[in-house]
Amino acid sequence: MALAIGIVGLPNVGKSTLFNALTKKSVPAENYPFCTIDPSVGVVAVPDERLGKLSVFSSSVKTIPAAVEFVDIAGLVKGASEGEGLGNQFLSHIREVDAIAEVVRIFEDNNIIHVHDKVDPVSDIETINLELILTDIQTVTKRIANIEKDVKRGVKEAMKEKEILERMKLALEDEKLARAVVLDDEDSAIVRSLHLLTMKPILYVLNKKAGGKNLDETNDPRYEELLSYLRSRGAMYVVVDAGVEHELSQFEGEEKEMFRGELGVKDDGLNNLIKKSYEMLGLITYFTTGADETRGWTIKVGSTAPVAGMAIHTDFKDKFIRAEVIFWTDLLNAGSYGIAREKGLVRTEGKEYIVKDGDVVEFKI
Repeated sequence: MALAIGIVGLPNVGKSTLFNALTKKSVPAENYPFCTIDPSVGVVAVPDERLGKLSVFSSSVKTIPAAVEFVDIAGLVKGASEGEGLGNQFLSHIREVDAIAEVVRIFEDNNIIHVHDKVDPVSDIETINLELILTDIQTVTKRIANIEKDVKRGVKEAMKEKEILERMKLALEDEKLARAVVLDDEDSAIVRSLHLLTMKPILYVLNKKAGGKNLDETNDPRYEELLSYLRSRGAMYVVVDAGVEHELSQFEGEEKEMFRGELGVKDDGLNNLIKKSYEMLGLITYFTTGADETRGWTIKVGSTAPVAGMAIHTDFKDKFIRAEVIFWTDLLNAGSYGIAREKGLVRTEGKEYIVKDGDVVEFKI
């Protein structure tokens, strides 16, 4: 399943440092046929301890995690919607991703100049979001103009579309993201065709810096204002020290945790970022496991077994007969597939079965 998250941000907020840290966690692109070979794209494994346990259980030759793409998108400046800086490149690349990771600087450091000469996280967010909103207003306005002839002729579909677009335009002009507009399924389908930038889910990446003055550590009112801003909008966010994560990305296991402790960083910021991104996109993982390979497969929440099978091969949907399913902990606790079957833990499921996060599935086609 091809999924890409675009990393965006103002200059000097740590966007490239974050991307470089993430690409240190890259996995071989050849295992993921949807991936492009591009220096600005990193194919990153989704952290999942279940995968390693299943691989040991099956004595698998290969272990392949679920993965997402992170795309390093050209830096944004005020006026991007009018073509300032690399505005057109920035906006076209955002259209191609499924979600946005918006890097927001929450540290002060006199050696790293802020593009606006002051650190103001809420202002930074509003600057980026406003450029996205202005671009969406242009898109909606152009579409309204294109359907005006059909509206005047009384074409019902065009009249319905115009009503929805006018409502969307009003919200955008009020500096609201398109995602904030409540739409039913039919209306959503119409809006989806426009590929509006502010319809994409946004994860705010609050970037701090070891050795800098971090707003979250100094009871700074700007940080409280930021949290209030995000919470009032139901926004998802994660706190990361991109610089530290970049340094730590060359280490693994106990050595990595030892250095993390010495640097005073408790959480694995990159893993939290990847997991939050996965969650934001409404994704889960199911597994296939055997002697040759244990692998995590990415699907949307609510996928039926035939649809889930398409992650492996598109033919699985049409050729699906049934699936044998067991939850991953049940399989490990049983000790073998044979014992699991004897205990009735392996279930035969049909086309209507909704695959769950953590299911181990064998498809019969």
